[in-house]
Amino acid sequence: MAITKVWIVEGCTSCGLCEDICPEVFKLKDEATVIEGVNYSEYEMKIKEAAESCPVEVIKYTE
Repeated sequence: MAITKVWIVEGCTSCGLCEDICPEVFKLKDEATVIEGVNYSEYEMKIKEAAESCPVEVIKYTE
C-alpha cells in the first residue's frame, strides 16, 4: 500500500534527522514539518526510514 498521509505529532526535538533522510518530505524550521503537496508514495522507503530513525518517535504516516 502507498503512504497517503504523513504528519508529526507534538514532541519534536528538532534534531534534523528526518530532513537528512528525506528532504523531499521533511523540512526543519523551528521544528520539523511535513511539506504539503508531495506524492508520498514516491518516497515511501525514506519516510519509513525517517519514522523508524526518529529518536522521539513523532513521525506518523498512514498507508
